Amino acid sequence: MSDETTGLSRRERQIMDFLFRRGQANVADVLAGIADPPSYSAVRAMLRTLEQKGHVTHTEDGRAYVYQPVVRKDVARKSALSHLLKTFFGGSAEQAVAALLDLKGGKMSAEELDRVSALVEQARREGR
Repeated sequence: MSDETTGLSRRERQIMDFLFRRGQANVADVLAGIADPPSYSAVRAMLRTLEQKGHVTHTEDGRAYVYQPVVRKDVARKSALSHLLKTFFGGSAEQAVAALLDLKGGKMSAEELDRVSALVEQARREGR
């Protein structure tokens, strides 16, 4: 899997997002944790499909299957950010940061700005 979550339907993406937040979940957890959920059997089928696609795996807890993402959250985060940069910002981290600052409405605290500045300086020292 080169881009861990591309090629997923909106519902599959919604389930994966929930699993990344939660770490693991059974079908009932997914139903309770996502907005406007489909039927129990539809969620079960989507989880089975996600498993066939290699995105999730399961363990058994009594009669229930407990699903968890195959890819670690940090790896998925990098993949998603890379996709976002390519898709919406032409690969430009500068444009993405500018959009984030604009989205924040100029209301970043001095502490947040200091942390961002420190990250930029660290990247500069490391030649990134």
